[in-house]
Amino acid sequence: MQDFDYIIVGAGSAGCVVANRLSADPRTRVLIIEAGGYDNWIWFHVPIGYLFAIGNPRADWMFETEPEPGLNGRSLKYPRGKVIGGCSAINAMISMRGQAADYDHWRQLGLPGWGWNDVLPVFRRLDCHFLGETEHHSAAGEWRVERPRVRWNVLDAVAAAAVEMGVAATPDFNTGENGGVGYFHVNQKRGLRWSAARAFLKPALRRPNLRLETNALTERIVFEGRRATGVRFRRADGQVIQARAEGEIVLCAGAIGTPLLLQRSGVGPAEWLAEHGIEMVLDRQGVGRNLQDHLQQRVVYKVAGTRTLNTSYHSLARRGLMGLEYGLLRTGPLTMAPSQLGIFTKSSAEHERPNIEFHVQPLSLDKFGDPLHRFAAITVSACNLRPSSRGTVRMRSASPEDKPLIAPHYLSTEDDLRVAADAIRVTRQLMRQKSLSRFHPEEYVPGPDVGDDQAALVRAAGDIGTTIFHPVGTARMGPKSDPMAVVDERLRCIGLDGLRIVDASIMPAITSGNTNTPTIMIGEKGATMAIEDRRA
Repeated sequence: MQDFDYIIVGAGSAGCVVANRLSADPRTRVLIIEAGGYDNWIWFHVPIGYLFAIGNPRADWMFETEPEPGLNGRSLKYPRGKVIGGCSAINAMISMRGQAADYDHWRQLGLPGWGWNDVLPVFRRLDCHFLGETEHHSAAGEWRVERPRVRWNVLDAVAAAAVEMGVAATPDFNTGENGGVGYFHVNQKRGLRWSAARAFLKPALRRPNLRLETNALTERIVFEGRRATGVRFRRADGQVIQARAEGEIVLCAGAIGTPLLLQRSGVGPAEWLAEHGIEMVLDRQGVGRNLQDHLQQRVVYKVAGTRTLNTSYHSLARRGLMGLEYGLLRTGPLTMAPSQLGIFTKSSAEHERPNIEFHVQPLSLDKFGDPLHRFAAITVSACNLRPSSRGTVRMRSASPEDKPLIAPHYLSTEDDLRVAADAIRVTRQLMRQKSLSRFHPEEYVPGPDVGDDQAALVRAAGDIGTTIFHPVGTARMGPKSDPMAVVDERLRCIGLDGLRIVDASIMPAITSGNTNTPTIMIGEKGATMAIEDRRA
């Protein structure tokens, strides 16, 4: 294979942005390698398709966590997108930046250029927002943001209940202060999912200097000493290809894929590499550590006197009407994100800013992949926005075909246990408000037999807690003096040359909200840095 200036591993949320920006210069030769295939399946584009994509090997890596002590020994399905667009092709489509204080915290950790005032212009530059040109948004970018195209009476009542409880209504969660209740803005365009592949990669593929390899699993990075010079990948037909980069290799394989590729290539904790007989290039203890994720407590309430997606889904006539509405108008339940209504509030008065996020859904099921319940119900999930638990991502073996050992260590700290219990208490308080009384909400999960005492709620949190699919932090950014940092503030791998990481794995601390839009921002900022550093 010919040489390239840049080789990008992973055509996910960040990788699509990086490929677009690096290939904008026609003199720059760019290769992007994706283990998944093209998004040529209807359920990658119809928003409700996440129900069919998650848990399907056509779209999902099909990972699972190890049994989690904090979840009473349960293991969780751990979906990750395996297709161009990555997780943005199967995720919740929720446009959420997080809180200004998240990024200011990154700057305070010794990372100049990552404070809120630094990243806000990057978010604005990306925006193609229905609110148009404002202090916080723009309409000139590629990352499409629209209003939701369906409403539910019962969710309007939940919003009113939140206001009744003292949470202010907000029209926009993305001003830097996301406290409040409102409908999520979504990454869609006229009722279709707007993935990173649609926004950034596909327009760039018209350029002759950008080459995309799909269904190609990157097995390892090739080093000459401590300089990354190429990658070895295997096509679906078994052919092994080695490509060389004259400039840089940019890892965009995500919070699971990036640390695994580094470990297989000899970069990671020396003791982990030795277990699998991998020759060490660099002992970097932070590779695969610092895993953070948002754990939600999925509380389900039966409701009466109203329609939810449960009842519509199990009616053949209503399903037909939903399909007809979508086909003619691009509105209705088939445009739904997994969660429509958001609430950001505090789990207790000790917190200075909102520390829990509710995802409220007009549906219920036992777990993703299972059918919807046959009774009318809603799910009211609260997640801890800034967990203190930290997990790991490790190789199961040296084979790139083997699934990883993912151990998030959920609820492994007293702080996280307290927040989980308090979040269930706040959920119950919300559902007792007068605005909801006409729907007669009845707690189904965890159930009325679970009391409000701490021990009972901690056990319940372990039983019903599940991921919101936001893993970050496994190759964290930090100053060179930090022995656990993997990349510096310009996303260059510390102790190595020719290698940069640009994805959610570099987050030193998780953002206070859904993580896809921050990952898109990291892609934009990382690509800019790569271009600047090459010119320097």
